[in-house]
Amino acid sequence: MTTYIVKRILLMIPTLFIIVLVVFGVLQLAPGKPSQGQAGSTGAESAQGAEARESYRIFKEQFNFDKPVFFNFRYNIDTDEVKQRLEILADQQLPVCPDEGAKPENCISASEKPESGKVIDARDTIEDWGEYIVPHLYAIAQKSDRLDVRLLAIDQLAINAQLDLKNEFSDKQSDEDRAFNKKAYAENQKIQGWTLPADVSATQVNELLDEKWGPWLEEHAERFDYDLGEKFWITVSDTRFAKYWGNLLNFDFGISHVDKQPILPKVIEKMKVSIVLGFFSIFFAYLISVPLGVWSAYKQHTTADQVVTVVLFMLYSLPSFFTAVLLLQWFTTGNPFEWFPTGGFEGNNVDSMTTWEHVTSVAYHMVLPVFCLTYGALASLSRYARSGLLDVIRADYIRTARAKGLSEPMVIIKHAVRNGMIPILTLLGTLLPALIGGSVVLEFVFNIPGMGLYMLNSIFLKDYNAIMALTLFSAVLTLIGILLSDISYAVVDPRISFD
Repeated sequence: MTTYIVKRILLMIPTLFIIVLVVFGVLQLAPGKPSQGQAGSTGAESAQGAEARESYRIFKEQFNFDKPVFFNFRYNIDTDEVKQRLEILADQQLPVCPDEGAKPENCISASEKPESGKVIDARDTIEDWGEYIVPHLYAIAQKSDRLDVRLLAIDQLAINAQLDLKNEFSDKQSDEDRAFNKKAYAENQKIQGWTLPADVSATQVNELLDEKWGPWLEEHAERFDYDLGEKFWITVSDTRFAKYWGNLLNFDFGISHVDKQPILPKVIEKMKVSIVLGFFSIFFAYLISVPLGVWSAYKQHTTADQVVTVVLFMLYSLPSFFTAVLLLQWFTTGNPFEWFPTGGFEGNNVDSMTTWEHVTSVAYHMVLPVFCLTYGALASLSRYARSGLLDVIRADYIRTARAKGLSEPMVIIKHAVRNGMIPILTLLGTLLPALIGGSVVLEFVFNIPGMGLYMLNSIFLKDYNAIMALTLFSAVLTLIGILLSDISYAVVDPRISFD
């Protein structure tokens, strides 16, 4: 048994990796970017203010949206690709030539004016390429035949040449990280000032390049000269997926795109709520359904068995959200009763409650949600228990036990029930994630701040870090549940062995 458990635990590692890989890939292929929703219209307003644009750029860096998803080949970018996008940005700033009258200098026709979507994409792409295009930006600033393009290249140099700070958005910075960040911040502040206004001459541009950027690039040439090993490491490590897994190995699930707070404490807070809701719903479902299934198997083909079956499947056919709405209408609004609160997990004055009052308040709020989660499971669980027991009752050793003169309750409870629970134990693999995840629909209807409602809101808001954390928790719990289910087989049936 021990060897089997160790093998299963080791197998969980690649399984989790594949699960996270699939979910991560699906999220990246989802339409729309979370940065667009969270940064508002900053991307579209990039031409209206450098401060807004800088805020948007920092946002992307904070959540690694400036990096490729799985593989990074940005060291292969050539100068023409960079120049093409800079020219789009430069053309966007040029005036449109009027149909009649005098034409301003360097104007372009309306048909040549780049669309706003192309402008936003060009600026995002240049920013996302980061330090990989620093030598190309310098080359364009030196050799381009357009002064406006040269100035844009210099402006972008002051951004892309900046050093990335270590663990900038983490609360786990080491002394070494802080020392590096202090030095890098001073360097970044210095090169941010190496730009020029729009109304300068080509001579002034050349002077800036010769005095500042040329010597700086020569001093830092090794930073942009990648050998084969460095290129391989960049390809697999400087990506969104690799950064995410690096955080996971440090038990860092990132921060929320919505409120910029760490994910893990929030998940733990929501988990406490869902554990209460899930535990009691599962507890009552099994407490009622297993004895009911055993009794139904014992009373097979009787009128009582048929009546119970019809009633259970009638309950099973009622959608939980429909029942929840009816219960809210009947028992919370005073029409006709006002016995329970309309929603929530606890009362408003929790801080002033004693422990017993707090427990009572939570129980009071959980009556209707637990009922809605419980009644739907009764039919399926009791049928599993019934069918499992019916298979066992027909076995030879049950007939032998009866032949020995054992009472019928002793035969059923001591000999049949234990081995008839195998189908019920099979469901154990889904119990733990259900215990934590709760019910998305019911948490929404009853406004319970648990994991289900948190997952729903995270999907609506494209809070990818939260979605990934919740998915990973659910996957881990499912794997643990399956392992416990396998172990329980050997506990209830000694004939089962994994050695």
